[in-house]
Amino acid sequence: MRQLGSRPLRIRPLRFGLVGTGHWARIAHAPALSSSDGIELSAIWGRDQRAVGDIASKYKISPHQDFDAFLADVDAVAFAVPPDVQNSLAVRAAASGKHLLLEKPIALTAADADALVEAVEAAGVVALVFFTSQFQVDVRTWLADVATVGGWVGGSALWLGSALSPDSPFNTPWRRDKGGLWDLAPHLIALLWASLGPVTSVIADAGHDDVVHLILHHSGGASSVLTVTLAASDDAEFGEVCLWGSAGRSTAPRESGDAVAALRTALIELAACARSGKFAHRCDAAFGRDVTLVIADAEAQIAARRQCGVT
Repeated sequence: MRQLGSRPLRIRPLRFGLVGTGHWARIAHAPALSSSDGIELSAIWGRDQRAVGDIASKYKISPHQDFDAFLADVDAVAFAVPPDVQNSLAVRAAASGKHLLLEKPIALTAADADALVEAVEAAGVVALVFFTSQFQVDVRTWLADVATVGGWVGGSALWLGSALSPDSPFNTPWRRDKGGLWDLAPHLIALLWASLGPVTSVIADAGHDDVVHLILHHSGGASSVLTVTLAASDDAEFGEVCLWGSAGRSTAPRESGDAVAALRTALIELAACARSGKFAHRCDAAFGRDVTLVIADAEAQIAARRQCGVT
């Protein structure tokens, strides 16, 4: 709160609407939106109207059936829906002048990612992509430390996830269709990008189930390798990102189990950008698009190899 003479100048909270009613919306987005400074969770829209009503009742917010009426009720929109659903709705929201908190990936094709970035830039709105670890304090400290040390020659990243197990709440149709390449690789690419430099090219191959291996080349000359899958057993679950170079090895902090805290940071930073009119952020929609382009290229390579009977 700023002081203007003897009278306090109150800043109106940024009114957010939530799109989505699934597991992630309920355990992460709704709790974060309802507990972040300068943010007011005021409305919800979803395809499951019963779930919309349940969440609206719990948080005492306005339920909506019509998406345009929902947009008219908010200043900004947080998305917790599958990527293809998010993309089309986010383009409409940006065109309506709404700021956006997006999930990764921002789209499932290069063309759709480009269209979303174009909509955001044309509307002059803020759009942040929630790469979870990028909003963790310990990861940001690590990124600052490795930037200071420098001299990193390469990196490796491994994420063995079990989201495709029958009892996982994350075992959803889009993950079964797109696998770890689209669900987990964006997080790892974003972290390797931030620590080793922009990705200039990718070489991709696949293994059993949804196992994917990527080799990334970075602008500064470093290279990195990563492996992801959503089909690992619960006992095999594991994740690690490591850099190596003249100073030795450095392992990044793991992605926190407290997604709500990281999401609060993203929301507060989005609101600060929106109020200041300074829309620069390293996790903006353009960065989300760049990560999507790497994944789309990798997917195309794997599809081509399979068509030729190589994989």
